[in-house]
Amino acid sequence: MTGAPRTARARARAELTNEIKDAARRHLAAEGAQQLSLRAVARELGMSSSALYRYFPSRDDLLTALIVDAYNAVGERVERAVAATAAPENPRAAWRGLCDAVREWGRAHPHEYALVYGSPVPGYKAPEETMAPFARVPYALLGILRDSGQDFVRASGATALPKPLAAQFKAVVAAAGLDVPAPVLARAMIAWTGVCGVVSFELFGQLAGSADPADSFFAYAVERHADLLGLA
Repeated sequence: MTGAPRTARARARAELTNEIKDAARRHLAAEGAQQLSLRAVARELGMSSSALYRYFPSRDDLLTALIVDAYNAVGERVERAVAATAAPENPRAAWRGLCDAVREWGRAHPHEYALVYGSPVPGYKAPEETMAPFARVPYALLGILRDSGQDFVRASGATALPKPLAAQFKAVVAAAGLDVPAPVLARAMIAWTGVCGVVSFELFGQLAGSADPADSFFAYAVERHADLLGLA
């Protein structure tokens, strides 16, 4: 059952909201998130600042909208990639699909990648509404692990987590209601942050003179992290 059609006013508001966000993304690319200014965005669009404030009352509100859009964009790309790999029958292929999707999205949208996976914007504190979009990629990874049918205790390795780390991850498992052991979550985080690190190094020129172009290095890193995760 579809919802009621939007009014012309609602459609116009949605269209202008998207134009504002598109202009803000251009400013991100040109000047970075720290320099994002509502006045500059309004000036580019030929709007008064007071008119733009009716859509985004502050710079942080606009940043939040951009962050939510970015997390949802990469999350949707990852979910489609994982679904296309016939997981759970081939969990390693699903992991490759996830990693490739993150890298492809980052290469296509480096400034948005930097916004969500780069340095925090000084003075900005992400609100609760960013958490569900942020979690889409990590939950896709945990879904691969859950659906793979592997023995989680065996896959997590014989070495117990150090006590402070075990306490941290047990708290995360409990708070998020996850159904994976803390050692598996720890390995998943190692793998996820490792892949993000390779993508970040590639996007921001840190592999120049060593592993550039990065295709082979990235593929190798993905496979080694798959080994860490115990993916068949």
